[in-house]
Amino acid sequence: MANRRFEMHQYRNVLVRMRLGESNRKIAKAGLMGRAKASSFRELAVQNGWLDPDSPVPDEAAIAQALGSTGRATPRAGSSLERYRDEITRWIELGIQGTTIHEALCRKHGYTGHYSSVRRFVRGIRKANPQATVMLEFAPAEAAQVDFGKGPTIPHPLTGEPQSTWVFVMTLAWSRHQYAEVVPDQKVSTWLACHRRAFEWFGGVPARIIIDNAKCAIVRACYHDPEVQRSYAELAEGYGFLIAPCPVQDPKKKGRVESGVKYIKRSFLPLREFRSLADANRQIHEWIRSTAGNRLHGTTHERPLTRFAEVERHVLRPLPDVPPIIGVWTRVKLHGNCHVTFEKAYYSAPFRLVRQTLWLRATPSTVELYLDHELVASHPRLARPGERSTVADHLPPEAVAYWMQDPQWCLKKARSLGPATHELIERLFAHRVLDNLRAAQGVIRLAQRFGPERLEAACRRALRFDDPRYRTVKTILQKGLDQQPEPAEPSALAEAYTGKGRFCRDATQLRLWDPPPAPQRPGPGEPH
Repeated sequence: MANRRFEMHQYRNVLVRMRLGESNRKIAKAGLMGRAKASSFRELAVQNGWLDPDSPVPDEAAIAQALGSTGRATPRAGSSLERYRDEITRWIELGIQGTTIHEALCRKHGYTGHYSSVRRFVRGIRKANPQATVMLEFAPAEAAQVDFGKGPTIPHPLTGEPQSTWVFVMTLAWSRHQYAEVVPDQKVSTWLACHRRAFEWFGGVPARIIIDNAKCAIVRACYHDPEVQRSYAELAEGYGFLIAPCPVQDPKKKGRVESGVKYIKRSFLPLREFRSLADANRQIHEWIRSTAGNRLHGTTHERPLTRFAEVERHVLRPLPDVPPIIGVWTRVKLHGNCHVTFEKAYYSAPFRLVRQTLWLRATPSTVELYLDHELVASHPRLARPGERSTVADHLPPEAVAYWMQDPQWCLKKARSLGPATHELIERLFAHRVLDNLRAAQGVIRLAQRFGPERLEAACRRALRFDDPRYRTVKTILQKGLDQQPEPAEPSALAEAYTGKGRFCRDATQLRLWDPPPAPQRPGPGEPH
């Protein structure tokens, strides 16, 4: 009994027995107090006149005051950590755990004590400064709490390799009825789709959704002014609920869904096998309808499914007649190729917005691009990575011209200009080495500058000299050679020797070369 701690009511009980004449030995034999301690307490009672039968029995406060004034309490040895109390207290308030505090003391102050000393000291500080909490109360359909938890490992549907998953959980705060779904990621699109399926599971929408500060919901966490992800804000507006993010690092504000996640991890996930995500979700939904929904809840002492079916289901806000379209908003940059990238696919936007940042809204069927609030492009949603959706009007004019004026267009246009032009274009495309698409486009564009008649004559002259090139046709037009008389037919010798006689000419077709005039030397006084 040396280390036994006595309460004041036990001292008062011993005092009453002493007033009745019981000895210290009898009191010790009854197991109330040891003989040495009873003897010490009897001396204190005699000093204060408590053993006088005519005096009233003192109350517990008077006994405690008398025991404290005697100085007989054994003082506890001072802790070696007492000098660091203020610093340790500040660390505890910041939520730093005991092992980290012990390492910091060893590193900063050369502390040589064991961790158990730090643990006892920290426990004493926490006991002296307890943190009181308040149980939050919610009315039916007032709120639901949402959270993610670590899910099971499931084989990948394509590769068969182990795939990590997450469990999305939404718990109604009043009835504790819940919806859970196993998902492969925590993307914004997954977050929004899970909300829709949860509301359809409940058959209605609660007034508030209490969440933590996950990036799929909150862009910037702040105690007073959190910034909500644009996609989530649009979903909340469509279904008519308010978003209530918890303060940073304060998950106790959504403790009911935290408990729900732990319940799933401890009760549902162990000793189960899952072949796929679909199989996992089928099992968890059956488990909620049977086991989880019909258990006797430890706080409400009622079955969650019963509370939900009898009360909360009827006061949830009704689902909208037309479900809102789930759209994922994200910021993208228009690259120099006039395309933005979203989920490894490419979507065009007007070339005048190159290098600017746009808003992209992706729905299951469409992708829209906005400059602030102005819609600048709309595309069908692409499914495969690397696919490209391009609108011709979004590209620069020169790129559109090259892209639209393909060989078939060039041949069709050349046929309308004349047979010589059509033949020259065919000769260009028949080249075995060069891709002469730009040359063919250039020849056809010469008709806009010089007219179709002159272009046809220039092409006929170029073919006559067996030189079907863009530069040749352009030179003929610039020098006006197309307006000169047609050259004579090559001689029979030239035809026989060279086929078409590109280089051979007879004497009648040759012209003597006139040498250029000699330059005159400057006279005296003239500038050189």
